[in-house]
Amino acid sequence: MNNISKLSLLFLIVLLLVTACNKDIVRNDDGSFTMDTTISQQELQEVITSSITDPLVKNVTVSLQSGYVLVSGERQRLNDASKTDTLTFRLDLIVSNGQLAATITKAQIDGVPIEQNRVDNWNQTIANRLANFSKRSEKATLQDISVTPESVTMSWKITRQ
Repeated sequence: MNNISKLSLLFLIVLLLVTACNKDIVRNDDGSFTMDTTISQQELQEVITSSITDPLVKNVTVSLQSGYVLVSGERQRLNDASKTDTLTFRLDLIVSNGQLAATITKAQIDGVPIEQNRVDNWNQTIANRLANFSKRSEKATLQDISVTPESVTMSWKITRQ
């Protein structure tokens, strides 16, 4: 296969594999591609809800802000199913060594801080699921992430090698 055929095949594969959310793909001068993925508030809410594996947490709501995400929900009390407490936290999405990282801060249930091991687990799970949701190539490196009140946009560089 010549280089043009290989490049065309790579482009076709990337194009076929990137169907989960809005994606814009541009070819760069160096032969790589830049792929921008846009994730809506609803899609992000589904990712975060599925990442919080506590069966007592219900009605998770995501609010996109400029630069970060506010998350709230209800947590049913273990000893009294008729009562709920309010779960809240701030989520920052950042680029770390070409990968997506999630950082939860101010995680509380009715004003009481949530234990750090649970927060660490949520950070990792959210980052993994969000990265998997938006990229489809092992040769993709996250270049930038932007959170606006309308959406989350990630810019990935995809190389041939």
